[in-house]
Amino acid sequence: MYIDPETSMPYLPTPAYFLCCFDVYDREETLGVELEKYDPNIAVDREALILKYCMPMKRSYRQKFLLVECLKCALHDERYVFSTLFQYDPEAYCSFPDGWDEMVDPRAFFEDIYRIAIVEWEGELTRAGLEDQATW
Repeated sequence: MYIDPETSMPYLPTPAYFLCCFDVYDREETLGVELEKYDPNIAVDREALILKYCMPMKRSYRQKFLLVECLKCALHDERYVFSTLFQYDPEAYCSFPDGWDEMVDPRAFFEDIYRIAIVEWEGELTRAGLEDQATW
């Protein structure tokens, strides 16, 4: 099991980890305004959002590998409900831009993240894939 060097805790990502970069809580007038220029229901806008905000995340190659693997598993699970990841939780200090909770096809958003991550992180994913993950 991979231990996150920053927290010394097991690193157990979920597809929601890809959404942290879109959290506009207390940043509605900066990041929120910027994100409202995009429509996540339009493929070109989704790709721009993913390339600009998701792909530059500061994670190790191993963390990226585990992120992509967890996303792949979720995408293969036809029962996985991606829309729940965008639902507003009044108990959490997190929110998404207006309308994202009404996204037409949240699964398509994550399919695009997966497709782009495989290309953008190819070298890092290959490097991690060649290692014995049991030794992490």
